[in-house]
Amino acid sequence: MADEIQHLTRAFSGLGGLGVDEPAMVSALAKWRRQPEKLSGFRKSFNGLFKDHAGVIERCEEEYMLHLAAEFSRFKNLMVMWAMHPWERDARLAHHVLHQAHPAAIVVEVACTRTAEELLGARKAYQALFHHSLEEDVAYRARDKPYCGLLVGLVSAYRYEGPRVSEETARAEAKALAAAVKGAGGAAAKLVENDEVVRILTTRSKPHLVETFKHYKEIHGRHIEEDLGHEETLREAVLCLATPAKYFSQVMAAALSDGADHHAKEALTRVAVTRADVDMDGIRAAYHEQFGGKLEDAVAGKAHGYYRDALLSLVAGGK
Repeated sequence: MADEIQHLTRAFSGLGGLGVDEPAMVSALAKWRRQPEKLSGFRKSFNGLFKDHAGVIERCEEEYMLHLAAEFSRFKNLMVMWAMHPWERDARLAHHVLHQAHPAAIVVEVACTRTAEELLGARKAYQALFHHSLEEDVAYRARDKPYCGLLVGLVSAYRYEGPRVSEETARAEAKALAAAVKGAGGAAAKLVENDEVVRILTTRSKPHLVETFKHYKEIHGRHIEEDLGHEETLREAVLCLATPAKYFSQVMAAALSDGADHHAKEALTRVAVTRADVDMDGIRAAYHEQFGGKLEDAVAGKAHGYYRDALLSLVAGGK
């Protein structure tokens, strides 16, 4: 019986991972009917969920019930997000982060990793759903942040998506970025408010920015994100615009780390759903290059139950 209780405890707790093991719970439901002594043993052994109450009953802990509800909801949230129209999904993602005490990363993702038409569609959906424009909500919600101008420019962009790049202009703007970095003297807030930096990042095509950042590295021997200090929004914008697979592999690695908080774990669903049909092959390759091992193995080792199966379907695809 001890092994069965341990198995059910693991199914409920996820051992600090992601999701719960629904099949194991259903199995126990079928096997343990009319066996109250097993359920009593389970309650007594699971101190995280149940606490002795006056020596009479094992009472459910409110905090853990909230945690458990969140873990059960991961699969539901993934399926709902997957079923949504991409424009509505992006609009709702942006609205949620703008109206909660979250970092701006999700808005940066939507603004910088979608095509011009996809971003325009998300802006249309945002206005239809919430009766405000995405731009005005960003401007208002981020009004006290040093990155406000950058963020407004990013969500307002409609970038050229053709392959043509002026090498001369790219080299000149690499030098302009280098001058801005040097002039900021390590002050990240000063750099993110630099008009030239904001202009380049919010108006240039992605192929142009890739060339610009290549020239920057040739000048300094370092990738530009290494020189952006602690200004996360600026660094995320640069990565999302030029190397999105690298960025998303880092986000997924953070979500799968032992110390991941609630917001970091939420990103696993978001990235799996939004990138599955876009660049998941590139994300897997970037993950392997940066962290070693396979992304799908990391997901399988951390996630649980139907949530794990759904994640692996999106992350591994037909691999």
